[in-house]
Amino acid sequence: MNDQASASNCRLWTPDGFRDDFWRHSDSAEALAGHDSVILPLAAWLALDATTRRAESGRIGVALAPGDDIAAIVGELADIPLVALAFPGFADGRSYSKAALLRERHGYRGRLRATGQVLIDQIALMLRTGFDEFEVSHPTALARLAAGRVGGLPVHYQPAAKGAPAAAGYAWRRLPAAS
Repeated sequence: MNDQASASNCRLWTPDGFRDDFWRHSDSAEALAGHDSVILPLAAWLALDATTRRAESGRIGVALAPGDDIAAIVGELADIPLVALAFPGFADGRSYSKAALLRERHGYRGRLRATGQVLIDQIALMLRTGFDEFEVSHPTALARLAAGRVGGLPVHYQPAAKGAPAAAGYAWRRLPAAS
């Protein structure tokens, strides 16, 4: 996704509501000269020399496609303030797994952003798997989020990256965390 496409039809949503997006997608590191915060695809990020990565670490995010291996960034997670995980279609759930692995196995504490086909009925699960923010362009999702209607199921049977307290009476049932 380039600068124009992301700016023209996407809005950034967090659990606190819509907000301005100070990050820009770019296909090359040349955008570092023109923006404060840039999200680079994995290949462009890997092409940066280690000195540039360290010097610019607070303003370079990494975009991972579903087929990208997170092992390429695991050793550098402390220096990556934002990881954008792509959802190219509603049926491709590999980025859910990447989010859970980054949060639970690798202890990533930076921002996790969902990009691509972010649909309203997926946002509740995306929140549970560790996402913090969402690039939303789908009209129905935009309208429901603007109305404060995130949706989701009120009871969960499995733990998640963003845990919830156990429901009274059933050790195996969890209620969503209070917002």
